[in-house]
Amino acid sequence: MKALRKTRPERGADLVDLPVPAIGPDDVLVRVKAAAICGTDIHIYGWNEWAAQRIKTPMTFGHEICGEVVEVGERVGHLQKGDLVACETHIPCGHCYQCQTGNQHACESMKILGVHVEGCFSEYAAIPSVCAWRLAPGTDPELGALMEPMGVGVHGLLVDPLEVGSVAIVGCGPIGIMTAQVAAYLGARPLFILDINPERLEMAHRIVPQAIAVNPAKGNAVATVKELNGGRGVDLAVELSGSAPGTRLTFDLIRMGGQIRLVGLSGAPFTMNTTDDVVYKEATIKGTTGRIMWKTWHQMDRLLASEGFDPRQVITHRFPLDQYVDAFELALSGKAGKIMLFP
Repeated sequence: MKALRKTRPERGADLVDLPVPAIGPDDVLVRVKAAAICGTDIHIYGWNEWAAQRIKTPMTFGHEICGEVVEVGERVGHLQKGDLVACETHIPCGHCYQCQTGNQHACESMKILGVHVEGCFSEYAAIPSVCAWRLAPGTDPELGALMEPMGVGVHGLLVDPLEVGSVAIVGCGPIGIMTAQVAAYLGARPLFILDINPERLEMAHRIVPQAIAVNPAKGNAVATVKELNGGRGVDLAVELSGSAPGTRLTFDLIRMGGQIRLVGLSGAPFTMNTTDDVVYKEATIKGTTGRIMWKTWHQMDRLLASEGFDPRQVITHRFPLDQYVDAFELALSGKAGKIMLFP
């Protein structure tokens, strides 16, 4: 089979020939039908400090996939050949405290597909059956490949029951846009989307036209939000930019008693005053990671079955796997939404 491998600790990747992977008794072999490029994959391809600290070459990367089950391990009873599955990225150990208390997504011995173990930018992929989410027959593989990143935003938005009110989404990358779609669908009003990248902000507003677009680089974003929200901050701010300024902004955007969800991964510290930012505001702050196995996936299933809800609008480009260089260079440019690869 063809597989996209990180063969050397430097920028780039190589498309190589590999044997179709053998599977263990608890695995399934999947023929990959669609694979999306994630921010993690961009780090790995570009070989930044984050990747250098985590990735051992050579390794196939990629993890946002949808595929058809073509072989089933001997101990797998809930899946069969022909099933269409999406992939949960986090591989739980199943026996630590976190796993035993319903928090498999935050396993103490967590391994991640395409980071710690062989990934899925390939024609076939061996997947632990615990990570395979069965989709309804006839589901568009592109939808299946979007569920993993979409779930990051759904978990962040719905980790506590969403009381419909004012919401600000900080960061309009693909996950931010899909999170804004969910917030709009669930009735958040007013809904604000914020980004300093005008192309990303325009894309988000095109996909979620009921949202109010605000560019923090072009004025006082906090004052604008308050002016359009009855003179106060928002009920909930969700940080998805993965930046220190974006994180700082979420604390400034909420009202007294407001809530913050920290989802984006910032590589830099930011300054906060716990007295003014948290205590006097009576702010509720939660960090979220990944998707709850499997509560978040059930929530996504219901959303995808709803009339008028379609996250595929976030896909801007599609490439065959052998055009991976063009795909990744475009992703690195920041001038695209979600990019799909087709092995």
